[in-house]
Amino acid sequence: MEITNETYITEFVLKAFPGSSAKLTFMFVILLLIYFVTLAGNLLIIIIICTDYHLHLQMYFFLVCLSFMEICGISTVIPNLLVTLIVHKSILSRNACFTQSYFYFFISSSDFLLLSVMSFDRYVAICYPLRYSSIIRKSTCIKLVAGCLFTSFSCLLYPTLIIPTLPYCGHILDHFFCESAALMKLICADTRLLKLSAVISSVFILIGPLLVTIISYILIVSTVIRMPSDTGRQKTFSTCLSHLTMVSIVFGSAIFIEIRPPKKYSIETDKVVNLVSTVLGPLLNPFVYTLKNQKVKAQ
Repeated sequence: MEITNETYITEFVLKAFPGSSAKLTFMFVILLLIYFVTLAGNLLIIIIICTDYHLHLQMYFFLVCLSFMEICGISTVIPNLLVTLIVHKSILSRNACFTQSYFYFFISSSDFLLLSVMSFDRYVAICYPLRYSSIIRKSTCIKLVAGCLFTSFSCLLYPTLIIPTLPYCGHILDHFFCESAALMKLICADTRLLKLSAVISSVFILIGPLLVTIISYILIVSTVIRMPSDTGRQKTFSTCLSHLTMVSIVFGSAIFIEIRPPKKYSIETDKVVNLVSTVLGPLLNPFVYTLKNQKVKAQ
């Protein structure tokens, strides 16, 4: 298909990772293993919490939602990448590409927001233990999760409506999935408004949740250090450690991708960084929470 300026693109060709058949086969095996371990681990957390009455608590409701989002997030990218590694080429229709891009960033954004909600939940549980049940009710949990989803939807609404209507100068996407930055490089029109909307969205999706998390943990630490008992301090810190680990992984990966100098890394390095960011959080989530949470570990 010959591409000229402002041609209506009906499909996109994804250029995943270069290399020999042996290298791509090795990547396929590793990613397939990671994908199955991720699915099994997060599904196990969901099943354990849903079937054990003793775990029907607010903090575990958030953990179920987080595990479900991790499954959805990794499933938007990895299955198609596995096919690409086998056939050495991936062709996605225009609508399929835009859909993949939307759901990947919708789930990632919801993930950031949910982690900040979980930070607030830990803050209330530790700083106001006697009022916790009245502040964080089950109905409140549902509203908070719904708020995360609505905020993500609202922040992505403008680019979701605009990007499919813009003209594209090519159909070769140098990435392993329909990543928005890679798509924007192919757009023939002015993208300044899109870039501005991305900056505004990052305030609500990344910076805002990060600030909520930092403030929550500052208040938690200030409360914990005033506890008279060393045992109480240790127990309190241990309940937050698993969540703090996930926050560090997820937010750390996102911040690194956002602030790294674009000209310092090659496109292939950029792909590897994005791939690690995509699989690391979902893969480690079950291990972090089962190893650090005694109630879940006991089940």
